[in-house]
Amino acid sequence: MKGYLYILLCSNGQYYTGSTNDLEKRLAQHQNGEGANFTKKHLPVKLVYFEEFQRIDEAFYREKQVQGWNRKKKEALITGELDKLHDLSECKNETHFRNLPFDSAQGTVGG
Repeated sequence: MKGYLYILLCSNGQYYTGSTNDLEKRLAQHQNGEGANFTKKHLPVKLVYFEEFQRIDEAFYREKQVQGWNRKKKEALITGELDKLHDLSECKNETHFRNLPFDSAQGTVGG
């Protein structure tokens, strides 16, 4: 059974990510307020992206992956700027090991 990952743009400007085995039916459910609680509160919604998979479990796995992405990364996916996905995945926190000082004499990271 085929599956779909989809991203909706809600009326409040936020993205909703979901998966289904019947994309047209699921979109109609969202528009009619029969979808997720989040989309019910932010109608109307607009389909801005989808991917098709051979099996629904693959779509579900992809849904969980994309749900964890930040807005900029989702927008790069939506606009087809796939070359940006890697850079947008990198941790930018000051405590990330790449941002800590490196002591080349000792070959250690830290301060």
